[in-house]
Amino acid sequence: MVEQVLHKQVLENLTTAVVLLDGELSISYINPAAEMLLGVSNRRLREMSVMDWLSASSEEVEVLRESLATGHPYTKREAKIRTPDGRELTVDYSVNPIPLSGGDSQLLIEIEARDRLIRIEREEELLTRHASARKLIRGLAHEIKNPLGGIRGAAQLLERELDDESLHEFTTVIIEEADRLRNLVDRLLGPRTIPKLEPVNIHAILERVCSLINAETGFSIEIVRDYDPSLPEFQGDAEQLIQAVLNIMRNGMQAMQQAEIEKPKLLLRTRSRRQITLGTERHRLVACVEIIDNGPGISEDILHNIFYPMVTGRADGTGLGLSLAQSILNQHHGLIECTTEPGNTNFQLFIPLESRK
Repeated sequence: MVEQVLHKQVLENLTTAVVLLDGELSISYINPAAEMLLGVSNRRLREMSVMDWLSASSEEVEVLRESLATGHPYTKREAKIRTPDGRELTVDYSVNPIPLSGGDSQLLIEIEARDRLIRIEREEELLTRHASARKLIRGLAHEIKNPLGGIRGAAQLLERELDDESLHEFTTVIIEEADRLRNLVDRLLGPRTIPKLEPVNIHAILERVCSLINAETGFSIEIVRDYDPSLPEFQGDAEQLIQAVLNIMRNGMQAMQQAEIEKPKLLLRTRSRRQITLGTERHRLVACVEIIDNGPGISEDILHNIFYPMVTGRADGTGLGLSLAQSILNQHHGLIECTTEPGNTNFQLFIPLESRK
């Protein structure tokens, strides 16, 4: 009896979700970690079929029955399960048959959430790839700017030596094109100054950008606001953040205009998130700004590269706006993520709110 109580206490204090299924695949035990993972109480979950919370696939349920009959354990990696409240989770789960007296068996299922780890891995990869791309571009820009300076200087000297003023038109073209290429390289490099940190309000930044978008479009795009007024001020560079938000909103605006969306709409949503890991760093409090448009969506071919310079889905685009926005958020120790489908493209800006020394 003492051992049974001890074993139950061990199970109840595990951080791993543990569920025990009987021979009918009904729940006979669930520990608190599993209740928390699935977002449902022990009593309610016991009333549900395994197809309501673990898998809606009859094939997977058949595998459970086979494991019960044969006594063979198995593990499934990165499985998709839908919780009773409608959330989709990515999990690893292991199934171990436990023989009982009388020839019956039960299934012990250990479930480990993978969403947070997958997100951390994805963000680490994004930050690493973006940093590598920036380093490559800086080296390339240095190699380009040096000869550009020489070309421009030579053109100016040549212009002074030419007696025929009609030929100055050609030297002017050389000088202007050299300046245009230099400006393009400077834009590729992104912000090269350290952010001027001061208390900023994210909603003031969003409203400033809204006024700019309205001025550009003549109020032809509906802007819907869903703000969390409890978000505190944080230390940031207001001008740089305005530029980052403007680049994303303008990107959505241009996509909707190009697709000739009948009722173009931008939704701005702000929320606070607690205990969020961005890359390898964990933050106690983070502002999440969502910029959602009802445009055609982003092509799967370029979705994973949209934050790199010169990657664009528009024929007349430079592919610098999103790269610059990501660089600005990185300087604020934040990150931009994107999910997309036709009619719903969502850019999420994560900005740490805690003060940094």
